[in-house]
Amino acid sequence: MNAVLYGPRGKRWAMTERGASALSRDEDFIRIGGSGMSWEDGRLSISIDEVTVPFPTRLRGLIVLHPSALGRASYALDPAGRHRWMPLAPSARAEVSFDSPSLRWSGNAYFDTNAGAAPLESDFLHWSWSRQQDSEGTTTVLYDVACRDGTARGLALRYDPSGEVSHIAPPPWRTLRRTLWGLGRATRGDGGVRVERTLEDTPFYARSVLATDRGPAVHEMLSLNRFRAPLVQAMLSFRMPRRG
Repeated sequence: MNAVLYGPRGKRWAMTERGASALSRDEDFIRIGGSGMSWEDGRLSISIDEVTVPFPTRLRGLIVLHPSALGRASYALDPAGRHRWMPLAPSARAEVSFDSPSLRWSGNAYFDTNAGAAPLESDFLHWSWSRQQDSEGTTTVLYDVACRDGTARGLALRYDPSGEVSHIAPPPWRTLRRTLWGLGRATRGDGGVRVERTLEDTPFYARSVLATDRGPAVHEMLSLNRFRAPLVQAMLSFRMPRRG
């Protein structure tokens, strides 16, 4: 289970791969090692108990997600339908309480899921994704993928506070500045869009906070050509240690 805390003095990152014996799941819960998720009375409780890398510190706490509405539609990301994406809670409120480090807050949240029948790098070249919520509670999600067969797939969805979804015309592309690793970034947006903060900067993936005319947005850029490079594969074990 990937868990990350971002703060003014840096971040705490944990993503430990574990063997099958560490997994248990049922219709309403999943547990991987010491961490897990469970649905209870329409709320998603996420318990985190991990050790961070590259510097080992404890990351332990609880996140309770309160969706304002649940999404019911899933979307195929490739022509063959081998990869699907589902925004389960486009808009939600999160209550966060951690023992290590000691902190707590509540605020705006989002929850989605991806599932597939093949490795991502087998079918995709790259993708761009962003999510933004304005002051009135309207959420906009933009998802663009480029497939290895030469096709492209784009989704531009807008959710009102009750969870009703509408397809909107995709805004024009906006080029963003490259990361320190030289990864190109682009997103869709009306008006001005700029990178306010880069949260993750890796050879193949970037997660950023964007400043837009509608308010702040979270953006992800993923290059699967870079991901499949042998050198990058060799580097993954330093961010994703294996146990069991």
